[in-house]
Amino acid sequence: MPKTLDRDYDGIIIGAGHHGLVLGSYLAKAGLRILLVDRRLDYGGGLMTKEATLPGFYHNLHSINHFQISDAPWFADLGLQDRVTYITPPYEFGQAHRDGSALVFGRRAEETFANVARFSERDAETFREWNAKAEEMTARILLQERYAEPLPQAERESLLSQTALGREFLAITQRQPLDVVEELFENEHVKLLFLFKVSLFGTWLTDTLSKTSPMGSVIRAFDFQSGYQLCRGGSFNLARGLMETFIAAGGTFQNQVEIDRIVVEGGRATGIAVADGRTVRAKQFVASTIDVHQTFEKLIGRDQLPSVFAAKLDKFQYTNWTLFGLHLALNESPRFAAAGFDPNINRALKWSVGAETMEDLFSAFNDVKANRVPRTIQFGSGPLSLLDSSQAPVGKHTTYAWHVMPFSPDMRGQDWAAFKIEFSERIIETFRRYCPNMTKDNILARYAYTAKEYTLELPNMRGGDIFMGAFNAEQVMFNHFGYRTPLPNLYMAGSAAHPGGAISGGSGYISAGIIARDLGLAPWWTPRNAREALSELRQAA
Repeated sequence: MPKTLDRDYDGIIIGAGHHGLVLGSYLAKAGLRILLVDRRLDYGGGLMTKEATLPGFYHNLHSINHFQISDAPWFADLGLQDRVTYITPPYEFGQAHRDGSALVFGRRAEETFANVARFSERDAETFREWNAKAEEMTARILLQERYAEPLPQAERESLLSQTALGREFLAITQRQPLDVVEELFENEHVKLLFLFKVSLFGTWLTDTLSKTSPMGSVIRAFDFQSGYQLCRGGSFNLARGLMETFIAAGGTFQNQVEIDRIVVEGGRATGIAVADGRTVRAKQFVASTIDVHQTFEKLIGRDQLPSVFAAKLDKFQYTNWTLFGLHLALNESPRFAAAGFDPNINRALKWSVGAETMEDLFSAFNDVKANRVPRTIQFGSGPLSLLDSSQAPVGKHTTYAWHVMPFSPDMRGQDWAAFKIEFSERIIETFRRYCPNMTKDNILARYAYTAKEYTLELPNMRGGDIFMGAFNAEQVMFNHFGYRTPLPNLYMAGSAAHPGGAISGGSGYISAGIIARDLGLAPWWTPRNAREALSELRQAA
C-alpha cells in the first residue's frame, strides 16, 4: 500500500475534482503539507475526456463548456495560463429552425442585434437596451459575487439597494427567469434561444422555473463580454493543469483511497480512517468536496451532527433530472440546412436543436417531470472538433447531444440497453432534420452515456444530479451548504457550497481563503470580498 498514507499532514482534502485541486493548490502554495485523496483511479471529477468511440476521438463525457474560466481569479493566481489553453469562439449560441432560418448569438453586439432584428426589430431593441446595463451588472456584481463568500441576505440587499444598478439587479433576481424572458420578447425563436442561454446544458425550463434566481444568472443572457469557452484538447486538460500545479506546489495526491470515515476526536475532525485499517492524521483541517450525504451521513454519521444541521441535511435537494449523453465520431462536422440563412450557425459553440416553439419546450419539461421519456426530442450540442481540431484525428470530427431525461423513466417494460439504442436513433433522426449530412455514412461510431452509467463511476452525482445539488433559491447564495461545518476543523468545499455545481472553481477558491484565515495564515493571494465589491457600487455611483 502507498506510503503516502503512513504520514501526517497539515490538511487532508477528500475528492480530486476541480474544487479539491484548486483548494489544494492554494494551500500547498501557502506552505501547508496537503494530502489530496480520491476513491477513483482517475482525477478531475467531471473534467472527464475519454476516447469513448474510436482511437483519437476525444469526447468530454461530462463537462464541455466552461463559463469564463480564463478570467477566473484562481486561473490567474495559479498561473494556469502556462499549462492550459482556452478557446473563446466568436459565436456562442446557435439555433436552427425547420423553416430554414437560424438565430445566432455572437460576441459582437451589433452583429447579434442585427441577427435578432431579422426575427423581431422590437426584440433587437429590447436586447440592446438590456445589454448596456447587463454588461455592468455581470462585471461588477454577478462575477464578483461568484468568487466571494456570500453576504448575509439582509446585508447584501441593503448594499444593493443603495444604487440604481444594484436595485435593478436585485429586482430581477427576485423574479422567475421564464417570466422575464416571456415579458421582454415577442418572437418565439428569440425567446427559446434566450432561455437556452440562461439555462445550463440545454435544460431550458428545468433551470428557469424557480420562483427566483438569487445569483442573478438571468442577467448573463444579455451580455457579450463574458461567455462559455472550450478547454483545448478536452476538458480533462484543465484537471491536468491543476494537478501539475498542485504537485509543483508540494502537494501529495493519492488515488484509489477508500475512506471508511472521517475521524472525529474531542468533537473535532482530525483525519481520515481508510478501509484498510490505517488512519491518516490532519493536524489542522479536513475538507470534503464530495456530496453532502456521503460526507455527513456516511463519513461522519448522523449521531455526531447537531439536530438543526441534520434537519438541514434532510431538506437538501438534488435536481430532478439527469442527462442522456450521445457522443459521436464523425467524418464531417454537422452542417445545418439553415447555414444558407446564417453560415455562422455551423460554428456556434452551443446549439439548441429540436425545439421550435414554447409548446415544444413545455412538452419536454412536463414529460420529464412526470417520469416519462420525452416525446419531443430537443437537446444541446456543438461542433467541438470544428472549434478545436485537437479533439479528433486530422480531417475527422466529434459532436454530442445532451438530452434531459428522468433517472428511471417509465419504459413500459423495455430493457435499458435497447432503450439507449432506440433513443440514440431518435436523437440522430432529429439531428438529420436540421443537418442533412448527419447520415449513417457520416457517423463512424457512437457512445451513449447516461445516468445509469455515470452514477456508478461518480456516486457524487446522486440520483444522476450532475451538479450535486439543485440550483434553487433555498440552497444558493446565503442559503448554500458550505464552507464551515458544525464540526471544528471540517470544511465543505464542493459543489453544495456557493457558487454551486458546474465548472467554476468557485467553492475551492473561496474555501481556500476561509481556511487560510481560520488557520491564521496570511494568504499569498488577494481573496475576493463581496462586501467590498458591493460597497464600490455606491462609491462609483
